[in-house]
Amino acid sequence: MNLKKHKHLTLTERITIQSSLNQNKSIRKIAKELKRDVTTIAKEIKRHLVIRETGRGGRKYNPCSKVDTCKIQNLCNPRPCFKFWCKECGKCFLYCKEFEEKVCERLLKAPYCCNGCPKKSTCIHRKKYYYAEQAHSQYRSKMSDSRKGILLSEEETVNLERLITTPIICGQSIHHVCSVYKDEIPVCEKTIYNYIENSVFELKNIDLVRKVRYKARKRPVEHKIDTRCRENRTYQDYLAYIQENDVPTVQMDTVKGGKTGKVLLTLLFVQCGFMLAYLRDNNTSLSVVSVFNLLYEKLGEENFKRLFPVILTDNGTEFSNPLRIETNCWGEIRTRVFYCDINRSDQKGSIEVNHEFIRRILPKGKTFEKLTQEQVNLMMSHINSYRRKKFNDLSPYTLFKTVYGQEILDLLDIDEIAPNEINLTPNLLKN
Repeated sequence: MNLKKHKHLTLTERITIQSSLNQNKSIRKIAKELKRDVTTIAKEIKRHLVIRETGRGGRKYNPCSKVDTCKIQNLCNPRPCFKFWCKECGKCFLYCKEFEEKVCERLLKAPYCCNGCPKKSTCIHRKKYYYAEQAHSQYRSKMSDSRKGILLSEEETVNLERLITTPIICGQSIHHVCSVYKDEIPVCEKTIYNYIENSVFELKNIDLVRKVRYKARKRPVEHKIDTRCRENRTYQDYLAYIQENDVPTVQMDTVKGGKTGKVLLTLLFVQCGFMLAYLRDNNTSLSVVSVFNLLYEKLGEENFKRLFPVILTDNGTEFSNPLRIETNCWGEIRTRVFYCDINRSDQKGSIEVNHEFIRRILPKGKTFEKLTQEQVNLMMSHINSYRRKKFNDLSPYTLFKTVYGQEILDLLDIDEIAPNEINLTPNLLKN
């Protein structure tokens, strides 16, 4: 068995571990399923155990090994107590000199936790559980903490400050300084910005050429429709699915106009560079589902499945209802949706690059409120008719027509524009 070589466990793998423990699967079997080393799974469980001190119905928590036979009374005397036996109050082990903690054998050896234990509902002793989301949160926190602080020695910090101070005071940017002294500066640009932000140097933000001009961006509060939508739909799951099924991928994204209002849903057929765009009144998951329902109705089941076997998208809240996209109104599977890793837009880089053509016609910040779907189709007709060097000077329209045929292009309302009539400027939509 070829073990996975990357080091860190993902949230999906941790969820699998928790689910398998609940089913009483052995650590060896879990490791085999995840293609991980047995010691990796064992260390993961032991490292992120959560202690629960709970009793059961009618009996309070008591970790003493003698609790079942104990007959000690009046341990808390002279304080008033109305329990006949001390073991009934649930605090006797705090005062008793004969207290001996009972440690379950299940916690001393694999699986090291109470997940899947048939006696956990009746046990009154200390319990330990493995929870995937809590384990992943601890892991992310530890990763973040490990990157905090200064990695340079005191002498290296002083030398770096001497090197960059004069040029920055003279109005040079940090990027310029780093490019000039790239062999002498031991850290990246971002690290220098962080050092200045955290007052490691005497330099302040006010000394930087442009930083003080920018205001902190306000991020709107967003809520996912299905918080567990990424389960079995991660980028790793996508790669495995593609390897097994060998089907083309459609990348999906959103192009925004102003801060609110209408947005575009973009769909890129990666193999031929052909891109579709659909105007939506707002950036919600319902509007995304509506586009796919419309396409399914217009194209028919056979054509839809042929065009959209796999969809790869990012983690935007508008894409957080994958089941509604994947199934038709009868609950039948019509496509598969997968998500890129968080903050990894490069995993769907083709569609990100193709958005450049849209931005030539609809510059960033321009509102889409007066835009119509007919205008969007016209824009995409011009973009798809534009010849590309990467396709041997063929246009995406020509390649798409070769693979899928003219009939589908007519259903999608995309026309071919003559090469000498293509317009990729805002003037295209002015009239």
